[in-house]
Amino acid sequence: MALWMEKGSQPQTQSEIADLDAIAALKESAALELKEKGNEYVKLGKKHYSDAIDCYTRAIDQKALSDSENSVLFANRAHVNLLLGNYRRALTDAEEAINLCPTNVKAFYRAAKASLSLNLLNEAKLYCENGLEKDPSNEELKKLARKVESNIMERRSYEAKVSNAVTVAKGLVSAIEARKLKMGKAMYRELTGLKKPVLDKDNILHWPVLLLYAEVMSSDFIEDFCETDMFSAHLDLIFSEDSPPLPWDTENKYTRDAIELYYEASSGTCLSTAKLLQYFLEGTAGANVELPHEDENAAGSSSSNTISAGDDFASKWIRVNEKRTLHDVLRESRFTIPGIPVFFVVSRRSSFYQVFKSGKWSPQ
Repeated sequence: MALWMEKGSQPQTQSEIADLDAIAALKESAALELKEKGNEYVKLGKKHYSDAIDCYTRAIDQKALSDSENSVLFANRAHVNLLLGNYRRALTDAEEAINLCPTNVKAFYRAAKASLSLNLLNEAKLYCENGLEKDPSNEELKKLARKVESNIMERRSYEAKVSNAVTVAKGLVSAIEARKLKMGKAMYRELTGLKKPVLDKDNILHWPVLLLYAEVMSSDFIEDFCETDMFSAHLDLIFSEDSPPLPWDTENKYTRDAIELYYEASSGTCLSTAKLLQYFLEGTAGANVELPHEDENAAGSSSSNTISAGDDFASKWIRVNEKRTLHDVLRESRFTIPGIPVFFVVSRRSSFYQVFKSGKWSPQ
């Protein structure tokens, strides 16, 4: 009988040929039956999807059907894998279906859908285009093609935003380094949020500046302090005669003629170029951009990156000369910018003034 023929040998008699034809017919019948059974399982719902995949797989394994029929089986299995969220398997099956039958429009649709789910947008677009070449009036493919094109446009818009964010951040890093400013770890984020400086078209930095009233730890915020502005101009505006008194200053001690401005002589390590870039990207479309690897042992290890605040208490507070520009003050050797510039306002009329000047007070 043909069942006992050796692998690779050819049938020699009419009986053997008949046996092989009978076996082929049985396998073909079994494959078609499994296909229909798989279709029924799909209709029964999600609980039977694995059974459907099993039926389609067994039908394929019969190796008894034509390429076009096997293409349908692979496309059907791709459909079930899509329903299960097995997008990579669905794509593999759909691609095999296309290879077996390049006119199988459903296979193109499912390949496009799987590619879209895997965010392979260019591949998804190509499958839609190729499918529509075969069936220009296919509404499902047209709808999917519009969805793919929309996603492509969204990705391009996002990539443009990321690119712009990185360009802006790199420009800020270059501006900071060109001015030889020292940037440290951001502080007072609960007050400043994610505010950052802005570099204008004339290469001038505009800083958000935090003013802290040390006595009560209240605050004011200057949204746009141009680096070329003198401190006196902003203080004259904030403490002008027309401005209402500070709500907590019931004794009216914080007047223009009584206030002084200080910054804290910082100690610690300046941010490296990579860390600075990462800081400027926070809160932007480029926040998750993968930056070049930085050697943590090397970063900030040089003596030029380390700042000392001095040993005595009084030296921790440095008075700001109000006739100087923000640029000049930020360049002072003992100023390290804690994310954005922070200055402390005290009044000579307050009893707190001597406590502050002695260096015995520290922000909590």
